[in-house]
Amino acid sequence: EALMEENKASEALIPLFKLEKLLNQDQGGRRITLLGSIEDKPALLTAERAAFPSDIKTLEAFHRCLRNVKNLGTNDIYHWYLASASQGDDNPPDLKLNLIHPCTDKHIQKYSPQGVRMVTETPEIYKDRVRPYIIKQREEGRLDWVFNLLEGRKEQKDIIYRDPGPDGAKDEAFLLAPDLNWDRKILASMHLLAIVERRDIWSMRDLKKTHITWLKHMRAKILEATVQKYPDLEKDQVKLYMHYQPTFYHLHIHVVHVMLEPTSTQAIGKAFGLEHLIDQLETMAGGPEKAGMADLTLTYILGEAHDLWTQVFQPLKGAVDGG
Repeated sequence: EALMEENKASEALIPLFKLEKLLNQDQGGRRITLLGSIEDKPALLTAERAAFPSDIKTLEAFHRCLRNVKNLGTNDIYHWYLASASQGDDNPPDLKLNLIHPCTDKHIQKYSPQGVRMVTETPEIYKDRVRPYIIKQREEGRLDWVFNLLEGRKEQKDIIYRDPGPDGAKDEAFLLAPDLNWDRKILASMHLLAIVERRDIWSMRDLKKTHITWLKHMRAKILEATVQKYPDLEKDQVKLYMHYQPTFYHLHIHVVHVMLEPTSTQAIGKAFGLEHLIDQLETMAGGPEKAGMADLTLTYILGEAHDLWTQVFQPLKGAVDGG
């Protein structure tokens, strides 16, 4: 009985909270800390969204209660929205939705839980095993959404900046646009993509010493365009990196707020800082047309469901272990 009274007294404090201001908000908008008072004494209230349920019946009910769905953009099979999970037409959106339709087995694989492995890719493994895999991925034609963006067919209103390349060099042109996973509301969770126009550079493995000036130009223009679009940002609050292996094989640079909560996509072995890549290229021996990232041994992480793990690195591991 004493415990019940204690619980009631504690629960009664929440309605008495008087808000003064929002003190802090995490980058994903899932957690807020409010400064206020209760009975004229200062108080801090932190609110965090509960985890989503996992049983099918509750998830079906959750889907049925989605309201005020507002489209943010559509490109090929990708769609993204804001929505509300609470009743009433006046409730502000509290959910960011991404829809892939129709999705492929690759998408299902990507979003399914899986273990990860550290793999070491030598120049020989890249040339003999990984490069042919990348060529096959390109030939399967899953880059329509990228070409829609580059060729002006989709999302043109969302493009933040288009660079025609130094002196109008078409093969050095690129554009800057929001990543579809960013809700475009919370600056601390900013995530943009810089996508190059040329189609002969598929990943950072294709970069050579001859590209150093271009990479430096892109870095300068990306930072300049980002802080111009978002005046509350300064250049040293922006982080630039590339993924290896990337989600899609057309060279692009991730542009994020330095305070963006680190996830596996920013982890060592997945994200390679642009400045570090430029420095690596500058210190390489060899001629500018030949020396490049394809000459290096790279260690990175792969999901156990990734084709490169099941088709390349797991068999290689088995061969070594069984040696």
